[in-house]
Amino acid sequence: MIMKSLRLVAALICTGLFSLSVQAETVQLTSLEWPPYTGSELPQQGASMAVVEAAFDAMGHDLEVQFLPWQRAVDQAKKNTAIAGYFPEYYAETLEEDFIFSDSIGTGPLGLVERTDNPVEWSSLGDLTDHTIGTVSGYVNTAEFDAMAESGEIDVQPVTDDATNLRKVAGGRIPLAVIDSNVFDYLVSDELSNLKGDLQMNDRLLEQKDLYVAFARNDRGERMAEILNEGLEKIDQEKIMKDALKRIMN
Repeated sequence: MIMKSLRLVAALICTGLFSLSVQAETVQLTSLEWPPYTGSELPQQGASMAVVEAAFDAMGHDLEVQFLPWQRAVDQAKKNTAIAGYFPEYYAETLEEDFIFSDSIGTGPLGLVERTDNPVEWSSLGDLTDHTIGTVSGYVNTAEFDAMAESGEIDVQPVTDDATNLRKVAGGRIPLAVIDSNVFDYLVSDELSNLKGDLQMNDRLLEQKDLYVAFARNDRGERMAEILNEGLEKIDQEKIMKDALKRIMN
């Protein structure tokens, strides 16, 4: 009887272990080179990566990220069934048809970069209609800004990346460009350090933006969003992001 009970316990333990191994997954996401939030060569591959990885790890899952040009990162998450989603993304209602947004994985201050010798004063977006503003193709900005750009009220010049916009503003080709201030700080302390004295962030922010993982709108994407959200509740994401940013920026 004792041996039978021991065998039963052993069988239950093995079944439990087997079940856990089946449930554990490697989650595949796409991202871009967007330091300090994401980047293949950054410590922990970026501050946003540190948060997302910690959340999945808390749920027993591994994370694998492909770093791609932004539009390809989005397209792969939309079309490649092996990819569960992409990040970091700002919320936009226009993306809801194809993607499920996670809970926030952090925040980023979105603003405008300008030349230090040519600051722009404004109190509403209507004050910027006489200026050409640099944007990055495929990036969500703010709902109001994007609507005014779409209607032609604001003249925008899209480029492929933030660094190109900084060079254009520094060269006087455009007066302003949309950029996250942490991204700006990183770029002018790293690859564009020669422009540091020429550029500054405008005093007024466009918006303090939440960052998200955008999961493909299907059954797997919905399940992964739920898993990530539960994992985010188990970690101190604010501390993880703050510590990661400190390591990256210093």
